[in-house]
Parts: sequence; C-alpha cells; structure tokens
Amino acid sequence: MKKVFSWNVNSVKARLDRLLAFLARENPDYLCLQELKCVDELFPWDAVKNAGYHAEVLGQKTYNGVAILSREKPEHVVKSFNDGDDDTQSRAIGAKFEMGWIFSLYVPNGQAVGSDKYEYKLRWLSRLRTFLMNGGYANEAAVLCGDYNIAPDDRDVHDPKAWEGQVLVSEPERAALKEIYSLGFGDLFRKFNETAGVYSWWDYRNLGFPKNKGLRIDYLLGTDVIAKKCVASGVCREERKGALPSDHAPVWSQFS
Repeated sequence: MKKVFSWNVNSVKARLDRLLAFLARENPDYLCLQELKCVDELFPWDAVKNAGYHAEVLGQKTYNGVAILSREKPEHVVKSFNDGDDDTQSRAIGAKFEMGWIFSLYVPNGQAVGSDKYEYKLRWLSRLRTFLMNGGYANEAAVLCGDYNIAPDDRDVHDPKAWEGQVLVSEPERAALKEIYSLGFGDLFRKFNETAGVYSWWDYRNLGFPKNKGLRIDYLLGTDVIAKKCVASGVCREERKGALPSDHAPVWSQFS
C-alpha cells in the first residue's frame, strides 16, 4: 500500500515543526507541498533528510514554491511546464516513481473575477492542460496533487449562495478544471465520498474553522490507471487545529 498526501503548508519555515511531526506521525510514502515561500537554498533539506525523506524542490522567494517529499528517489523530475512561457512563478513540479507520476501543483488564487491575476489563473490552467496532454500523462499512472484554488462544485462550498460568482467558485474556473478532467483525470476523494460539507481550507478570520466555514480546494486527481488502485481518500482535518496551523489541511489518497 502507498499513501500520497498533499498539503499547502503556507510557509515551510513557519510550519517546519508541524511538518516534521506530521512526517513522523503519518509516515507518508509521498508528500506534495505547496506555498513553500522560500528559495531552494533555504528549504530545510537537512531536517527533511534526517526524517527519512528525499526532496525535490522548486522554490521561490516570499511566494509560491512546491516540493515533493518521498521515501524513494524519483526516476525522473520535471519542473514547471517548459513551454517557452516567461512565467517565473514556481507552481508545478513532477516526479516519476515506481508507482507512477506524482505532481505537486499550486494553482494561482486569482484574487478577483476579472482581474489580471484571474486571467493569469485561467491561462495557467490552460497551460497545465496542454502540458499534461502533450506529455501523455493521462495515459499513465499519474496523480495530480495540489491546492487548486477551485471548489469543484457547490458541495465543496460552505455557503454556495454567498460565494456565487466569486473567485474560487466562478464558472470559468470550474470549466477550466473540467478541461483537466476531460483528459482522463478524476477526483479521487469523490470516488469514496459524495457528501457535502467536507473542506480542506478555512479562513483564519471570523472563526472560519470553528464554524466550519470552509472550501474544498485541495485534492488529488488521478488517471483511470491509478484510480483503479485507489482504496481510500480523505482530509486530515485535525492538522488544522493547534498552534500555528496552516489555513489548509492535508489531503490524501491510498493505493494498493
């Protein structure tokens, strides 16, 4: 059995103690991280290595940054989309292991519908789709882990009416996500749980977490090949509690 986790840590430096405790407690085979908020040189390489993990990192100062931690060293690594775009934001990294390809993705937030950052988000998602299609990843065992900054449907929103038309739930964003699905990727969590009210992100403000006013914007998408091996999937809600938590909870899927 292999267990794959994805977690927006919202600063690996600020959350290092929690990260190391999480590794010791959950013993993941693979852990994808987003929003490292540090350059490669400042990533806690030694601490992660001492915890028994290999790390592939694509960092960025102050913002963004993604990584994949694994018990085994990957066979191959890809960073960003390598599509000739001059985009300097560090938001995508992938690695090939014995079980298949694993990607850590940090989709842009988009700020507000109609803004420049929103348009950048839609372009980024289009580039992601082209990258996956040209690389033939949909035909292999592949898992796309990440903070997608998109709630797939209204079951993933605590108050759909209040959020209607806003960034993270707008129809163009959801349509762009469906274009990824159309390549052959499916939401592994929904293979096991069709109910509403399970979230992965809660705002720090206004008692978002205690009141469960959240969104499910973190998830694992898998190809048909890997989905057949998926036996369970869920959210580590308890990790959102305690001192200095990220505003995101880790999400996971287990494979036979």
